[in-house]
Amino acid sequence: MIDSASLLAVLPELILTAGGLTLLMVAAFGGDGTARVVNWLSVLTLVVAALVLPTSMAHGPLAFDGLVRADAFSVFAKVLIYAAAAAAILLAPRYFLVSGPRRPEYPVLILFSSVGMGMMVSAGDLLTLYVGLEMQSLAAYVLASFMQQDERSSEAGLKYFVLGSLASGILLYGTTLLYGFTGTTGFDGIAVALGDGVGKGELFGLVFLLAGLAFKMSAVPFHMWTPDVYEGAPTPVTAFFGSAPKVAAMALTVRVAIEALGPAGLDWQQIVIFVALASIIFGAVAAIGQTNIKRLMAYSSINNVGFALIGLAAATPAGVAATMSYMAIYVVMTIGAFACILQMRDAEGRPVETIASLAGLSQSRKGLAAALAIFMFSMAGIPPLFGFWAKFLVFDAAVAAGLTALAAFGIAASVIGAYYYLKIIKTMYFDEPAAAYEARGGAVENVILTACAVVIVVGYLLNPVLDQASAAAAASLF
Repeated sequence: MIDSASLLAVLPELILTAGGLTLLMVAAFGGDGTARVVNWLSVLTLVVAALVLPTSMAHGPLAFDGLVRADAFSVFAKVLIYAAAAAAILLAPRYFLVSGPRRPEYPVLILFSSVGMGMMVSAGDLLTLYVGLEMQSLAAYVLASFMQQDERSSEAGLKYFVLGSLASGILLYGTTLLYGFTGTTGFDGIAVALGDGVGKGELFGLVFLLAGLAFKMSAVPFHMWTPDVYEGAPTPVTAFFGSAPKVAAMALTVRVAIEALGPAGLDWQQIVIFVALASIIFGAVAAIGQTNIKRLMAYSSINNVGFALIGLAAATPAGVAATMSYMAIYVVMTIGAFACILQMRDAEGRPVETIASLAGLSQSRKGLAAALAIFMFSMAGIPPLFGFWAKFLVFDAAVAAGLTALAAFGIAASVIGAYYYLKIIKTMYFDEPAAAYEARGGAVENVILTACAVVIVVGYLLNPVLDQASAAAAASLF
């Protein structure tokens, strides 16, 4: 039933939809000359949507007869999604300016993708889950191939579309099996049905559903699209893919696992542990030989998804809180790192993506080298930077849940991952200088870069707020 309370629960999505449609008309009738205005109005729309998030919980967590959940967990995830989406919009104009006129469609696609991601993290039903996921994916396919004159971008979009369609089919098949054997698509109803025991049909449905979600997270063994899409897509789009959709996919997986599949915990826990370990190992090892920094960040994202899943494997409120805290810190590190990568430009302003080109950066661009070093050290989990706290939280939750071996293995594997992060720092500070980059970066890039670096360095001051917010988010699922 549609009532005022239900509409209030999806108020952020309504604002984003109205803003996206309005700006789409502005872009259609105003042309490329409206790009700057559309950019800033898109960011403003995301800010307004974020500000009304507390209002969406005013009449309880359930809306549209359980199809949508407006709780602390969805609010936490949406704050991260909207912040990452806004950063991806702000980082884009200077990059696209090199290839010709600015394109106002870019921020509009980000807004529509954010609507889908909002539906994903608020899903209380398999149908809501699928609609939100497809809405996010359709916008993502276009974003990946946004640079029409660039063969790499077109290839990235095509690969993402083909493999994404396959993953959607797998997820839809799992949804069908679960509905067939449980008689419902609602998360609560599925949990009740699984509470009577997990049959073979339900187990197959569970596996297919998690496989489809693993693709969206780019977790092993469904990671195959990630390196090519990260490398081929425009760098601001890659920054977006590496942050907001990752949060949405991880939050959706957590909600499905805890709320819908909770009684089958022993069954999906084994799958999550395998995927976590495989992602950590593969992401760390495969990144070692990379020469393109965007491909390296792709394998880094696979690696980080594995660490975040350790918290989910614990299947406890502390584990879920640790996973969401990890994603919050990961978004800051990713946006900051890509703000640095966007400043890798030759003397003519053209993007440069090779790791070798970073040689001697500490001499030509001291501030940029220091910021990139901070993000690399943090991703490696070196204390006292904030990235260390993210890993500590998931390992601590795993140990508390009796998964000591998993935590020990994750700690050992993190040493492998540290190698390729430290290789970048070594290149910047100790290798013979390469050709200097463009003399300066954009003002917006510098502000975002500096803000992210400050958060990573002094992030421990934010621990009380982050811990309280993530704990409240986790508690709403149990």
